Amino acid sequence: MRVATTSRIAGAEITETLGLVRGSTVRAKHIGTDIVAGLKNLVGGEVRGYSSLMAGAREQALDRMIAQAEALGADAVVAVRFETSQIMGGASEIVAYGTAVRLDAAQ
Repeated sequence: MRVATTSRIAGAEITETLGLVRGSTVRAKHIGTDIVAGLKNLVGGEVRGYSSLMAGAREQALDRMIAQAEALGADAVVAVRFETSQIMGGASEIVAYGTAVRLDAAQ
């Protein structure tokens, strides 16, 4: 599955637009991570626990979006974007979305 943030795939012709596909996940932070984050707030620096949590969430959302595109018979997903929002204190949603397309088979 080709995935691009651009509206087209270089060297390939889009022959059919299949529609919007998306994947999402909601993740909650761990109290231990909050304690480390509080300490980091005093001295500064990256909160690796949160970085890891969000990286995993982005990958899961992307995988779910790709699975939806595959179910439609897509060859690629173009114009891919990520968004995040806070659901409640301590929990965030990550959404990956784009347009599922079919490419010219000769490409």
